[in-house]
Amino acid sequence: MGIGQDGDRNVVKGAGKQAEGKVNEVAGAAKGDLGQELGGKVEKNVGKAQEKVGSGEQRAAR
Repeated sequence: MGIGQDGDRNVVKGAGKQAEGKVNEVAGAAKGDLGQELGGKVEKNVGKAQEKVGSGEQRAAR
């Protein structure tokens, strides 16, 4: 598996983590569950970082 394929996978997984994190963030806020809300924010930011890593890998593979 090349660096370009790794980049593609990281971009997709990062976007998925962002979406899942946003769902948890909103659900936690709606329920008043601070732990779930903060966990969602963390997961969303991890997803953003993973997506940026993937974008960098894609650029490096070109």
